Amino acid sequence: MSASILLAARGLAGSRSLANYRSRGGYRGLAKALAMEPAAVVAEVRASGLRGRGGAGFPAGVKWGFVPTDSPKARYLICNADESEPGTFKDRELILVDPHMVLEGIAIAAYAIGARTAYLYIRGEFVREAAILDEAIAEARGAGLLGRRVLGRDFDLEIHVHRGAGAYICGEETALIESLEGKRGLPRLKPPFPAVVGLFGCPTVVNNVETLACVPHIIVRGSAWFAAIGTQRSTGTKLFCVSGHVRRPGVYEEVMGISFRELIEERCGGIRGGRALKAFIPGGSSAPVLPAAKIDTPADFESVAAAGSMLGSGGVIVMDETVDMVWALENLLTFYAHESCGQCTPCREGSDWALDVVRRIRRGHGRPHDLETLRRIARYASQGMTICPLGDAFCGPIASFLEHFGQEFEAAIAGATAPPTLLPVLPLRSDRGLFDHGAGGA
Repeated sequence: MSASILLAARGLAGSRSLANYRSRGGYRGLAKALAMEPAAVVAEVRASGLRGRGGAGFPAGVKWGFVPTDSPKARYLICNADESEPGTFKDRELILVDPHMVLEGIAIAAYAIGARTAYLYIRGEFVREAAILDEAIAEARGAGLLGRRVLGRDFDLEIHVHRGAGAYICGEETALIESLEGKRGLPRLKPPFPAVVGLFGCPTVVNNVETLACVPHIIVRGSAWFAAIGTQRSTGTKLFCVSGHVRRPGVYEEVMGISFRELIEERCGGIRGGRALKAFIPGGSSAPVLPAAKIDTPADFESVAAAGSMLGSGGVIVMDETVDMVWALENLLTFYAHESCGQCTPCREGSDWALDVVRRIRRGHGRPHDLETLRRIARYASQGMTICPLGDAFCGPIASFLEHFGQEFEAAIAGATAPPTLLPVLPLRSDRGLFDHGAGGA
């Protein structure tokens, strides 16, 4: 069953305007929420089963409930619009189509946790989207939907758009907070968690754009309505960003639990050129890759985890039978080696090291022990060995590519054109481009 809740306004003329949004029932959720106690709003979102759409899938209502109610400090709400996960472009679509829906979700969440200031942290490259949000905020403030005494109630709220500088690591909530404070975007050790010690040392909730866009609909229609959509533990609809070798790439809103076969073959028209599916990444580039045999996996958090990957951001990257998987892994590792903030040794060293090994394999100079080296890097740079999940983000692809497509790596090594004795010994610390020179050049 196809669904259209968050993207219902796509294709409508003037969908970004306040007048258009209100004609579709916009800001009724905010009015209803302001007539409720903040704790009741939190309880309603919790009962809906809404889980974070940014990647982690943590229940939004539970997260809001972590904010201490007895703290004398100011509280902050941050909308994460950084959207830096490769293969993901849904939040951008929401901002382009229906910015007031995002603002209404921010306002309701801010009221629920007792925040009077909210920040919309947006990727620096989203110049047009930032301008759209600024315009929408000005419209909302002029209509009494932001600013002092929102809708005549005893609730004040200001929303500020803050443009980042295009760092992948700032999609992680604590690195985002550091960046927002004017510091270098380096992830923080946890605990303490942002709900207790966040922006400016105050209680803070960070939610993704898609997550907050769901909130007005939950408040207007009720938690039971939302919980009845999808599966028992993955409720509601989900925006899937499908890219790669499909006939109709794009953003699709579907009920949680749709199979990847239905998404790829029916919604997206199947594999372009009449070729066969080889593999797909179900949740953005950091999610482990799945082989074509897993195409009937339901697209919900639990089913994808059981299949050996994660739903993540819903960025579905499709690869056909022509894709060289050694090249594909090199491409992914090039990104992660570049985007590592360098704070943690396993990630800083491991991402570069893994890239060097895969690059060398692809260029015909692989060694018999290289695959074990890659497995060791993936083992020792993930599973809590780094402050933030970037270690897991580059290790997941390594482990899954070798698990499902190890024969391609073995074949590349078997066909190496240079004797192993002529290759340099791989050091513990490798600089990018180490194998660009000499007889063992990559």
